[in-house]
Amino acid sequence: MILSFLLQSSGSGVLGFIFPALMLAFFYFFFIRPQIKKQKEQSAFSSDLKKGDEVVTTSGIIGQINKIEDNVITLELDSKTHIRVVSGAISKEMTDQYKGKTKA
Repeated sequence: MILSFLLQSSGSGVLGFIFPALMLAFFYFFFIRPQIKKQKEQSAFSSDLKKGDEVVTTSGIIGQINKIEDNVITLELDSKTHIRVVSGAISKEMTDQYKGKTKA
């Protein structure tokens, strides 16, 4: 019984290996690699934040960085309104594109 199984599976040696290898390569280049790149960009963005930067949180709140502590950032929303958020909640910096201004 084992001998008949080995004889049946020996015919597709290389072809049986190529398909899974191609699938792994596909998943790596189209799913894993872009995610790693995105994580590196987000990490670099988070480490470059400084006081005075205008940012957007993941929940859509727009504010200016007032104070940066270890993992907590204080945002100034208005002259008397401050909120504290975890640094991972900062999604992007406000640019002219998001402010509604266009460059001519």
